[in-house]
Amino acid sequence: MQKFQEPSPPPPSLYSKIYSEIEEIGWEHLIHSEDDLSSVSFRVLDEKGRAHQLEILLPRNYPECSPSIAADLPYVAKIHWSRTSRLKDVVHQFREHLKKLQQFWSTMDDIDKTLWVVDPKQPPLAASYRRVVLGDDCCLLLNINARKPNSLPECRFLGPDGTVDLLVKNWRKNCRKWTSDKAFHENLATILETQLPQPPAASAEDDDQLDCGICYAKHLPVADELGASSGCAPDYTCENASCSKAFHTVCLRDWLRTITTTRQSFDVLFGNCPYCSEPVAVKF
Repeated sequence: MQKFQEPSPPPPSLYSKIYSEIEEIGWEHLIHSEDDLSSVSFRVLDEKGRAHQLEILLPRNYPECSPSIAADLPYVAKIHWSRTSRLKDVVHQFREHLKKLQQFWSTMDDIDKTLWVVDPKQPPLAASYRRVVLGDDCCLLLNINARKPNSLPECRFLGPDGTVDLLVKNWRKNCRKWTSDKAFHENLATILETQLPQPPAASAEDDDQLDCGICYAKHLPVADELGASSGCAPDYTCENASCSKAFHTVCLRDWLRTITTTRQSFDVLFGNCPYCSEPVAVKF
């Protein structure tokens, strides 16, 4: 039987190099790193305060060969790499790419806030499609061009033949009226010559149940080891008014314990918010 040999671990010099490059970015931004240094992941904020997880995949012959990246984006930019490049250059290029996507996300936010979106319910940042209700058992499937979000989208109408035929007729007749300086929902109403249903009002309970900024879930798992925190919703909010991110205390405590700059006094951990870097403190 053929035996498969495990790949040899990276040399100590590579560990030292990568750790120094992580230091340049800031250990507080590091989310995860593989033991064999095959990948490192960072939390990166864009100019609108959205949090992104950037995974940098490191080849075995790093840094001679360029790393590759993975992230929740509609499309990922090509990394420009040279012999003098470092991980901080990858993060910088990623931030520049995020700037190019701001208009796309603003357009998607406009759709989610003003139209009755039924799919996806919790859209990832990479999702460039929306299925919206038009009424009379009719829906519209939209595909937005992430590179040109203000342009006329691709669409498909779903519903009874008579209703769909009229909507398609209006679309073809009025599609030239689409302008890039008008809000998406206004363009859509103009072209379809119809009043678009507004999204149903969210219940107060749904408004109160924010996702945790670390585990991205509303509720912790129901598990005995979590004790009183089992199944709980986020119960800690950053006091910075411009941030106000919500966290499970358990998640924030575990995250602070991984940060070298966190301080401990008696049964309290003192550190910085993962999003805005303002001071936070949690008991353990």
